[in-house]
Amino acid sequence: MNEVKVTRDGLGHLHGVLLERPFTRTKVSLWKIPHHNSDPEYNLKIGRYNKARINNAFTVDEVEVDEPKSELTLRGLELNALVSFLCSDFAALKDGVKRFISIDDSFTKDNVDYLKSLFSHPEKVSLVNLLSSNDVIPADILVAVGHIKRIKAIEEFEKMLAEDLVEHKWQKWFEENSWVLGTDFVRVLDERRIDTDNISDLLVEAYDGFLDIIELKRPQGNLKFWAEQKDHGNYVPHSDLVKAITQSAHYIYEVEREANSNKFRERVGGIKTIKPRCVLIFGRSYDWNEEQKECYRILNSNYHNLTILTYDHILERGKRILSHSKPSR
Repeated sequence: MNEVKVTRDGLGHLHGVLLERPFTRTKVSLWKIPHHNSDPEYNLKIGRYNKARINNAFTVDEVEVDEPKSELTLRGLELNALVSFLCSDFAALKDGVKRFISIDDSFTKDNVDYLKSLFSHPEKVSLVNLLSSNDVIPADILVAVGHIKRIKAIEEFEKMLAEDLVEHKWQKWFEENSWVLGTDFVRVLDERRIDTDNISDLLVEAYDGFLDIIELKRPQGNLKFWAEQKDHGNYVPHSDLVKAITQSAHYIYEVEREANSNKFRERVGGIKTIKPRCVLIFGRSYDWNEEQKECYRILNSNYHNLTILTYDHILERGKRILSHSKPSR
């Protein structure tokens, strides 16, 4: 930190070098000018100067450019405006923010869309907490914006169901919208690798702090849920579903094998692994008849660490969550 000096007249001054180049030096000087009848005034001088060699040493000689002069002094009000600009606008520019919403602005649809773009930031939780704790934006507006974001997510989900998308697209959607999985899970982990041979679709932290698995099979691709023929009068899983169930069980087994591995524990952020469960999201169910719905219920009841959901179950769950979380007017 540079030393603050005071002249005989009581003027405090502070000097520093902003940039040193081979033949020029950019310097800044800050002056505190006391006034008898008012608060002191601060002046800032900044300039770029040519170096001159004297006795084999460089010293500041003259301003680099005379027209326009590469030296400027900002007085009280100008300096205050600059400080305000740097504290607010520069930080936003550095972080990629393109505009602000004044508290006095009418809260239009454009402002809502802008807030949604803010909440897509990787550190959106911290951002929301900051806005809320400092009363920058009322809490009910934050809730409303979050609700709108979820509505858009469900609309996107429905559109995706009509397209032939690869699993990676679905992984990305669930990573960004883990809320649709319900309160059983608190977050999706960045790590997906179980070991060198097995990579899950999603590893998640459950509400109790333990590790669970989400396995996705894209709803398109001609994967069938029920076999074409009944067995003893009952609907039975198609071989496509049996393969997905087997793969899910294998992932559970491999995760249990890695439970005591320090390397695996580090990769998943220290989350404990005890009796992991798996949610398998497979196929469609919008056109099921009542008998198929009953057989599905029976099928799921036979697994203690595996839950099978269809994409239509996820869609219906998302819509129900939205209906219960709709902000009051």
